Amino acid sequence: MLSLTRYQWAVLFAAWLGWGFDIFDGVLFNYVAPNCVPTLLGLTIGSPEAKQATLFWTGLLTSLLLIGWAIGGVVFGWVADRIGRTRTLLLTMLVYALGTAACAFAPNIWALMAFRFIASLGIGGEWAAGASMVSEVMPEKRRVEAGALLYTSAPFGLFLATFVNFQIAGVWFKDVPEISWRYVFLCGLIPAAAAFAIRMFIHEPERWKKVAAVSTPPKISELFSPEYRALTLSGFLMALVALLAWWSCNAFIPVVATQLARAEALTLGLDKSGTLALIEHWKYIATVCFNAGGLIGTLLTIPASKLLGRKPMFAIYFALSAVSILCTFGLDLPSETRLYMYFAIGLSVFGVFGSFTYYLPELFPTRLRGTGSGFCYNIGRVLASIGPFLVGAAASRGTDTVLEVLFWVGFVPLLGLLFMPWIIETKGRPLTD
Repeated sequence: MLSLTRYQWAVLFAAWLGWGFDIFDGVLFNYVAPNCVPTLLGLTIGSPEAKQATLFWTGLLTSLLLIGWAIGGVVFGWVADRIGRTRTLLLTMLVYALGTAACAFAPNIWALMAFRFIASLGIGGEWAAGASMVSEVMPEKRRVEAGALLYTSAPFGLFLATFVNFQIAGVWFKDVPEISWRYVFLCGLIPAAAAFAIRMFIHEPERWKKVAAVSTPPKISELFSPEYRALTLSGFLMALVALLAWWSCNAFIPVVATQLARAEALTLGLDKSGTLALIEHWKYIATVCFNAGGLIGTLLTIPASKLLGRKPMFAIYFALSAVSILCTFGLDLPSETRLYMYFAIGLSVFGVFGSFTYYLPELFPTRLRGTGSGFCYNIGRVLASIGPFLVGAAASRGTDTVLEVLFWVGFVPLLGLLFMPWIIETKGRPLTD
């Protein structure tokens, strides 16, 4: 990586910021849901009715986010092939920043849903533009490392979301949870400032400009032509399994931590202030463990894919994902130990995503790279959206139920092993125009 030019590093950093803030804006609701949902529904925070409503609406709104993410990913992936990677990157960052900030002013749950959906369109669209831009600017021999480094911004985004929520809801406004969540959402504006900074330094990849000047505009239907059908299926299946596991686990980290903390606080006889402090602390522990595991797992995709190949790497990560989820939610563990087990889930369930930033762009030629990568990486979110909704609906019955439901999520990654005969190996294959 030391051989990269200054401009190549700037491109990588620009895409890194775009994806990191993408994740940051995407998960803010999960942190504030225990305070946000009861407030908008007129329920008392911490009451049994509020807990049930939080679980249900967390599942529903996460599913809505994934549907909007899928639509935005497919549409903006296509847009990136037509108007360029840099323009699309900036456009999507502005959409998700403004949509998230608008959530701070939501007067009711329906307005919150509308603003979240708008944000989700930009969140879904950013990835294809950034991944395509990086893959086309980087030297051939450094594409895997650059792609994995690009995805390390996802743990950064989650770390930042964790810190912002903890600082605002757990420190500055810990005694007024009914308004603290609005200030958390306002932080969604941060990416807008980064977008304007990126615009000053980054231009369109020369590789894309040369191809766009002489080729016909891409069509999404081309992905299903005989020439590209197998490539599309390969990328779609791997992304689908990873998405189902990641969103079913990650969306409920704050909810699981909150329920476990409330049960622990009841055992310890803590008052309201002590209970709220314990909740924020346990949410912080679980999320940091998940993010730290994800960061390490992302970087480990580099040696795994370069030495073993993309196909064996996927098989290993999916097998480890199943084991980590089944152990975390299936074994009889102390509540705090269960929080630390999120490190193993992050290492596998989260870590595998470090490969998509180079694997999916490798599958498609330049004129279809944004369209194909965006479709494969995002369309699976329509199906993945079912997971959080079902988990949330079932988990609204109580702490034991949410743990039991998440245990069954552990069998989802095993589907990835069954799909291996249809997965195309791209190790050693140069990008095609």
